[in-house]
Amino acid sequence: MAIRKIRTDEDPILRKKSKMVSNYNDRLKVLVDDMYETMDVAYGVGLAAPQVGILKRVIVIDNRDEENGKRFYMINPEIIEKEGVEVGMEGCLSVPGKQGTVERSKDIKVRYNDLSGEEKILEAEDFLARILQHEIDHLDGILYTDKAIEMYEAESEE
Repeated sequence: MAIRKIRTDEDPILRKKSKMVSNYNDRLKVLVDDMYETMDVAYGVGLAAPQVGILKRVIVIDNRDEENGKRFYMINPEIIEKEGVEVGMEGCLSVPGKQGTVERSKDIKVRYNDLSGEEKILEAEDFLARILQHEIDHLDGILYTDKAIEMYEAESEE
């Protein structure tokens, strides 16, 4: 496994649309493993392949919820249902030092593939739904700053 460089908002790759994955091979598994490691080192809750310079429709998620922790990856994720609306605070590893309020769907249903290409469905709500919508936006070249109602300087955690 390897820690990959996280691209920041001035990098044009973050504005490009990612390609569908059709090759389910060892290189894809290495990418997923590297993305987990990169996300963990950066203390992120999600990471999309374009953020590490790869234009493939792959995301990894770890909502860091001790009770209902969900750590997983999705290949070719697509939101197929949305319900409800809520405004919440977001940040992004590709937009360091900033946070913003963004309106997102409260409940979503996502269709995606696993590493063997098998189709799966996941239903998510609240914070997990927010993370998924944020990461799937990355696959379409959209940053949360494009949707933010207000932007703020991030609070320092030191």
